[in-house]
Amino acid sequence: MTVLSRVSSPFAFGSGRARFLIERNVYVYRRTYMTLVSGFFEPLFYLLAMGFGLGVLVGQVPGPDGRDISYTVFIAPALLAASAMNGAIYDSTFNVFFKLNYEKVYNAVLATPLGVGDVALGEIIWALIRGQLYAIGFMGVVLLLGLMPSAWGLLAVPASVLLGFAAAGLGMAATSFMKTWQDLDLVQLVVLPVFLFSGTFYPLSVYPEPLHTIVQFSPLYRGTDLIRRLMTGALDPVMLLDLGYLALLGMVGLAIVSRRLDKLLLK
Repeated sequence: MTVLSRVSSPFAFGSGRARFLIERNVYVYRRTYMTLVSGFFEPLFYLLAMGFGLGVLVGQVPGPDGRDISYTVFIAPALLAASAMNGAIYDSTFNVFFKLNYEKVYNAVLATPLGVGDVALGEIIWALIRGQLYAIGFMGVVLLLGLMPSAWGLLAVPASVLLGFAAAGLGMAATSFMKTWQDLDLVQLVVLPVFLFSGTFYPLSVYPEPLHTIVQFSPLYRGTDLIRRLMTGALDPVMLLDLGYLALLGMVGLAIVSRRLDKLLLK
């Protein structure tokens, strides 16, 4: 009996056996672990190019509480949030699509006592784990470069769990409607503008007034706002809105995934 099988599941969703699917993924990826960390480098390159390159020209920008901070300190939290989102979104889309439509992993899983709820929860938790690996690695870079003015920033990694949950839930829900590999092009079509226009590289005040509300519905914006406030020490009650919104998106995605897998796998 493995360690994971001895631990009772803290989740009521499904039959409580989602941990076995996570354990299966651990065994599969332990020999190809480099594929799990490859996505960490994209935000790192952005930090080096934009923060230490363009940042020299930009200088100081207003922080979440109005105080001026360096441009590098401004974008570092956003890139940490993007790391968590990227890890979760790509695992819950490309990998899930392959397992669902080609490898037929879930058909085999459902021949065991696991149900569709366990599959949905297990894959979303696994996507969260990948996103957290990216976030932890990026946090190490942030600490090494001295880009975290406040000790509250240590909560940025656990806070990014909710962003990963929202991204994984929405990503896997969208994947359940995709039919071909070409449909996955839509993932990048959505992720790229979300990455660029969610307050990642400039404050919300820069956007035209009609776009303010639209941008604030972006899960990356809410995650960036939460993490940026923690890392700069600009705590505010609006952080509760960030937390609630991300949790709600994740739960909605999880519910959709469970219903869609029930329809796709239990025909």
